[in-house]
Amino acid sequence: MLQAFTQGDRMNQLVWGIGMVTLAGILQGSFAVPMKRMSAWRWENSWLVFALFGLIVFPWIINFATVPNVTSVYAGASTSTLVKVLVFGLLWGVGATLFGLGIGRVGMALGFALILGITASFGSLLPLALLHPDQLAAKHGLALIVGTAVMVAGLVFLALAGRTREHDLATAPSTRSAFTAGLVICIFSGIFSSMMNFSFVFGDELRLRALQAGASNAMAANPIWGLTVTGGFVANFLYCVYLLQKNRTWSVFREGRPSTYWQLGVSMGLLWFGGIVLYGMGAASLGTLGGIVGWPIFMTIDILAALFWGAISGEWKGASRRALAYNWAGVALLLVAIAIISAGNAS
Repeated sequence: MLQAFTQGDRMNQLVWGIGMVTLAGILQGSFAVPMKRMSAWRWENSWLVFALFGLIVFPWIINFATVPNVTSVYAGASTSTLVKVLVFGLLWGVGATLFGLGIGRVGMALGFALILGITASFGSLLPLALLHPDQLAAKHGLALIVGTAVMVAGLVFLALAGRTREHDLATAPSTRSAFTAGLVICIFSGIFSSMMNFSFVFGDELRLRALQAGASNAMAANPIWGLTVTGGFVANFLYCVYLLQKNRTWSVFREGRPSTYWQLGVSMGLLWFGGIVLYGMGAASLGTLGGIVGWPIFMTIDILAALFWGAISGEWKGASRRALAYNWAGVALLLVAIAIISAGNAS
């Protein structure tokens, strides 16, 4: 009876964790949607408002509100942990900056799929190989490897879909070269963006100290996120200011509907960081490997949400049947990948 209860309790915890990670992915996959309604602003204007609220304001408000004595959590942590989290956060910030540039060139749907698929692969397999190499041969390790391989196959189909779409919609050499440049940006963005999960995995000391300070299990990861995204903000801020100076677009903040645009930028930050908080809650519920197994699930749902919004906004309007076939084949493979990874974690 006790064993049945324990198994049932573990299953409930697993369902809760995957549910939170799924909701987190939906929020993150939707965060760039408001940017499409800020047409009078340049990229650097919109992105700076998002970065200010999504990477500084909301993270630290939530951090101080949910973790008792958060300053003592940081004060008691080892220098090594703090440096790792900050450095990984800074590198993730480079990926986030490239993310904004990448989706501007290849579209929201395809950009999310390429960047986050690469992020899911690097952000899951590398921490497992570094921290738990003995578990690569276990059932959940093999499921992660197979699931990641299937995910990569899905990304290949999505890249083919984007390439075919560009050929269908515009055949000018400049357009094709712009897509190629965007593809390269997306690849590097995916590699650097995986550093956020490195912060979560290697910054676990902060989560444990937050628990000791009285934080709930659901909110104990917030000190990690606060420090990580602050490091990420530095890279985003510097690049946005560079573009504002170079393009002389400081005055653009007064164009269009400034008050509405600021609200849209704030909503981008809220959607994005809300997804991060929910991911931390879900990953914590998935057990000791939550940050490794939950990450590809989070990324996959993120991709699917972005594909949905990309279709709604007409990014695939006018594309050929072949492009759509590649796209849906890629989506199907991503769904298979998440099923494999989830089944491996449940066993």
